[in-house]
Amino acid sequence: MHEMSLAESIRGIVDEARERNPFERVRTVVLALGELAAVEPESLRFCFDAVMKGGPAEGAELRIEQVPGQGWCRACASSMVLHALYEPCPACGAYGVEVTGGNRMQVLELEVE
Repeated sequence: MHEMSLAESIRGIVDEARERNPFERVRTVVLALGELAAVEPESLRFCFDAVMKGGPAEGAELRIEQVPGQGWCRACASSMVLHALYEPCPACGAYGVEVTGGNRMQVLELEVE
């Protein structure tokens, strides 16, 4: 379950932010999560709650903003929305669509007190 290591990375980001700008606690963590990032949001929420126990983000809300997958077809030079990896191009049917977005996770915001 790689969601656990992702939650641990989020905790590291919280800890680094707290070192730079001291705060009491985190109320909300806002994530951008790509549709193609191979992350199960509910598993990530479970792991987030477990990893944040005993720290400044214990009990914090994890708000996930979904980012659609994006792709570009090498055969016909079309850009498209992708809902899964390895889909054929909807314009020409060719395989080999290059993923150009929606395959990452990023902490966008920490709401702190």
